[in-house]
Amino acid sequence: MAFNILRKWHMPRSLLGRMLLLTLLAILLAQALSSAIWLSQLRTTQLEGLVTSARSLAYSMNATVTYMRSLPLAYRPLVLDQLRSMGGTRFVVSLNDRPLDMPVLAPTQRKQAALEAVDQVLRQSLGPDVDMSVKFVSPQDLRIFNAGLKLDELPRSWAHFALTLEPVNPPVLVTQIQMAPGEWLYIASLLPEPYTSLEEEGLPALQLWFIALSSGFLLLSIGLLVHWQSRPLKRLARAARDMSLGEEEVKPVEIGGGSEVVEVGRAFNTMRARISRYLTERSQLFSAISHDLRTPITRLRLRVELLEDEQLQLKFGRDLDELEMLVKGALQCVKDTDIHENIDPVDLNHLLDCLIEPYLHPQGNGRVTLQGRACKPYPGKPLALRRCMGNLIDNALKYGKNAHLRIEDHGQAFVLTVDDEGPGVPEQRLEQVFEPHFRLAGQQQGYGLGLGIARSIAHSHGGEVSLQNLRAGGLRVTLYLPRNAD
Repeated sequence: MAFNILRKWHMPRSLLGRMLLLTLLAILLAQALSSAIWLSQLRTTQLEGLVTSARSLAYSMNATVTYMRSLPLAYRPLVLDQLRSMGGTRFVVSLNDRPLDMPVLAPTQRKQAALEAVDQVLRQSLGPDVDMSVKFVSPQDLRIFNAGLKLDELPRSWAHFALTLEPVNPPVLVTQIQMAPGEWLYIASLLPEPYTSLEEEGLPALQLWFIALSSGFLLLSIGLLVHWQSRPLKRLARAARDMSLGEEEVKPVEIGGGSEVVEVGRAFNTMRARISRYLTERSQLFSAISHDLRTPITRLRLRVELLEDEQLQLKFGRDLDELEMLVKGALQCVKDTDIHENIDPVDLNHLLDCLIEPYLHPQGNGRVTLQGRACKPYPGKPLALRRCMGNLIDNALKYGKNAHLRIEDHGQAFVLTVDDEGPGVPEQRLEQVFEPHFRLAGQQQGYGLGLGIARSIAHSHGGEVSLQNLRAGGLRVTLYLPRNAD
């Protein structure tokens, strides 16, 4: 499933890009999991600390309530006035004739835990039947006296130092307790640090910086490691491509990298030496065989000329012509597919223009048409590519009267399609026509080697030649040459 998702995201093609992408995904997944666990534990610890701080605050409130209860009714307002004049107290306390009505903040897990802790402590001390309310109020909605005065309307020494933490405006814990009929004790306070805001914080900025820096350092380390390990593979790929294109001298690959890459390099060097020795021996063997065959054929032709029986002379002549055609066909096959050339940038546009020029007509109704252009030169064997495309065009003109060429070059591959107007090829014969000396019924021209040679040259460049019958009639030959090794 993960692999399919990565494919939809267009996974990079290079080993370095894929390693970095997979490493980044693994880092993000591991960091997200560890951060989630750490944040969950942190919030649990903070909630426990919040409840402990709220209970401690409730005990201080209980002491205040107990002290106010111990005072005669007439002395309570005097004591409160004296406390306000002193300023700097932890609580803002007032006596009202009724509970003040204020908007309550929306409950959260932290607010609810703090309210329950304060309510529990006060009811344990004051009795379960005490008439009391505990709630959190926004500083903007806070009211303190019966007159409904706001916090900003009071002297700063009365309440601001106890209930504000500029520039932060944390919620205010308001507790109202009925002391006697018509008398309510009002206590407003803030929770102590670091639980003042009561908001659930996300990951700290320091933690985010740690994740970013550790991920970057790990990606850099892995990128350097993969780059160092992939250099021998790139050298191996270049050497393999040069050898597949028929370079006369492919130097042994420099051994380096990890043990697995070293083993691959050694195996390639061994294979290179064996293939080079095989090609040399094959070339020598074929040269010797061709020489040995031509000599007796020439002698036989001389002896046939000395025969007096014309019928017998004619029969021997036909047999020798057929034998000579087979030898020439074999020579042409080896000559056309085993071309020793250096790999150079080939201007495919110029190459095709030269191939089709003899078939163009000044009035525009020539036997060959061409659409599209190559976007850039192609690194390959110039003569081999010329023979490959020439064979495809000649084959289309020979069996299909006219040839219609179209180029599609999208940067990753060069594609040439050649459509003719002939009878096409039976579906069961589409692969057989690439075999040497194979001809369809009624075809007697040539040696039957053109398509096979074209495919061999395409294979040597890492490409392919394929056939397809057109619905409207005719045959389409497609030459595909990849550019992935440019």
